[in-house]
Amino acid sequence: MKPLSEGRVIELRGQFPALAREHQGLPLVYLDGPAGTQVPRRVIEAMSEYFSRCNANHGGQFPTSQDSDAWVDRAHDAFADFVGAKDGREMVFGQNMTSLTFALARALAKTWEPGDEIIVTRLDHDANVTPWVLAAQDAGVTVQYVRTRLEDCTLDMEDFRQKLTEKTRLVAVGAASNSVGTINPISEMVSAAHHFGAKVFVDAVHYAPHQRMDVKAWNCDFLACSAYKYFGPHLGILWGRRELLESLEAYKVRPAPHELPGKWMTGTQSFESIVGGLAALDYIAEIGKSSAEDGELSQSQAYDSAFRAIREYEMRLASQFIGGISALSRFKLWGIQSKDRLAERMPTFAVTHESMPSIEVARYLGEKGICVWHGHYYALNLSTDLGREPAGMVRLGLTHYNLAAEVERTLGALAELG
Repeated sequence: MKPLSEGRVIELRGQFPALAREHQGLPLVYLDGPAGTQVPRRVIEAMSEYFSRCNANHGGQFPTSQDSDAWVDRAHDAFADFVGAKDGREMVFGQNMTSLTFALARALAKTWEPGDEIIVTRLDHDANVTPWVLAAQDAGVTVQYVRTRLEDCTLDMEDFRQKLTEKTRLVAVGAASNSVGTINPISEMVSAAHHFGAKVFVDAVHYAPHQRMDVKAWNCDFLACSAYKYFGPHLGILWGRRELLESLEAYKVRPAPHELPGKWMTGTQSFESIVGGLAALDYIAEIGKSSAEDGELSQSQAYDSAFRAIREYEMRLASQFIGGISALSRFKLWGIQSKDRLAERMPTFAVTHESMPSIEVARYLGEKGICVWHGHYYALNLSTDLGREPAGMVRLGLTHYNLAAEVERTLGALAELG
């Protein structure tokens, strides 16, 4: 694998129109990726092309509808490949991950009985907590919460194992924390849950831009992610084992398809977003193909190559940021702080100033053209457990289109705050 050099990253940045925007004479620094990344030109052009040439609803006996359906069929197969699955009929598209999770939770709850239990974590985004909690309430099912080790913001795995019993029907866990960047041991958790016959739902929204998803290797039962977190448009994606998607009852209107893949897709889909999401996958594959040493790569191999290169590059930036923020005595970095433990985290950082409110730090950076988020970013349980409510924290998220100079510029701006 060829590493992503800064020169190559600069070439890739040229594909993102938004990265050319300036503020007060300087390029904007986009560290808001955890809430949504920027998109390459091909995504914009693909969506425009869809509107221009085949903007039609599903199932028509005329050219534009047939072309639209062909694009969507291709997308089912492509997204299956992207998450490590083999069957495009296992892929579901929707408005966003949250909506898809609510729909699946409602369906799964019909298979639960009073006395059953489900497990969620206090580290997760609330989209992987409240849908399950509400479904459990409807079914009379007990909810168990896995604690977070507050000293490094990792899951308390001993607590998780203690909460698993024969009563457990579902474990819902995030592949990575959208707040502090912690990577969770998904394979280990799936294996433990399956030992007790429980199903596992993985929220891979924050994981997807940074590392290769692989439902086969993880052996999970469901996985959800969002294309707008990995350089695509607003689009939710759900994968589930075919036998489970077929056996569960989907809530939808009567005339709509009740077989896969349409069974779980309610109403008219955002076909233009599906096409744009497909273009985002092509962009990622291009990174992989250009990073390969030699030979032709399949699309799946290209994703493998891409995420190896992306991960290696982002960890260089992460090491730079950790080294710089540790020298700023008035700032606290929450979560994993050691460079020796970079393998356990994403390049996503939550920091606080000892006296300045997080919103003021974010506003200060924003005035300098550095885009960051403040608050709890829907990881409400974690923010509460850390004692950071209602002030929250400042989140800075690096992606492969960021530069070392941008990290240095951000550290310099933070240093000005003392």
